[in-house]
Amino acid sequence: MKTPDEAKVPSVVVVDYGMGNLRSAQKGLEKAGVEAFVSSDPEEVNTADGVVLPGVGAFRDCMANLTQARLVDPVQNAIREGKPFLGICIGMQLLFSISEEFGLHQGLDVIKGRVVRFPATKNLKVPHMGWNRVHDTARSPLFEGIHDGTYFYFVHSYYAVPEEKGVATGWTDYGSRFCSAISRGNLFATQFHPEKSDKWGIRVLRNFGRIVARREEE
Repeated sequence: MKTPDEAKVPSVVVVDYGMGNLRSAQKGLEKAGVEAFVSSDPEEVNTADGVVLPGVGAFRDCMANLTQARLVDPVQNAIREGKPFLGICIGMQLLFSISEEFGLHQGLDVIKGRVVRFPATKNLKVPHMGWNRVHDTARSPLFEGIHDGTYFYFVHSYYAVPEEKGVATGWTDYGSRFCSAISRGNLFATQFHPEKSDKWGIRVLRNFGRIVARREEE
């Protein structure tokens, strides 16, 4: 346990790989009381206390940008080392083995599973856009103090299907039930956008900040 003199304010990096609303994620974290900065520097990702991987766009392009920016290894190392990590939207999908978006494309393969598209039907608008409930969240510290079935904001056409049992800690109904949040150790991810989800989204980000702080105090 660190003494008060040794304690420092934990820093969280929002990974900049040229995809997504990075400033929105940073501002959401800061509103939640989390010290956050945006960086594309692999070394800063390596040394940050917590890592947030947001993303908007096509899976294929996001993986290409991560690779070109030399950020794949730092992201995977952070997760491997047990550093608190939060993936948001495409940042969640990238954690999986493979995506079917615009052909088959390899992901980070941190979580075994596939990313698939919502089926095209008359009664199901794609993309899934707007507010929807997230259920079965009790096992995840990311949802501490948040009621089961709380509404969060979604914008996506694809969703992840994990193969690993127990990794899904949030489920949402849209045509059928899909995984909307995952948790494994200090690895967390949400298909919804907490930074766009008003007070309960800010609570998710605050909870993540507390997870980072607790790890630094150990």
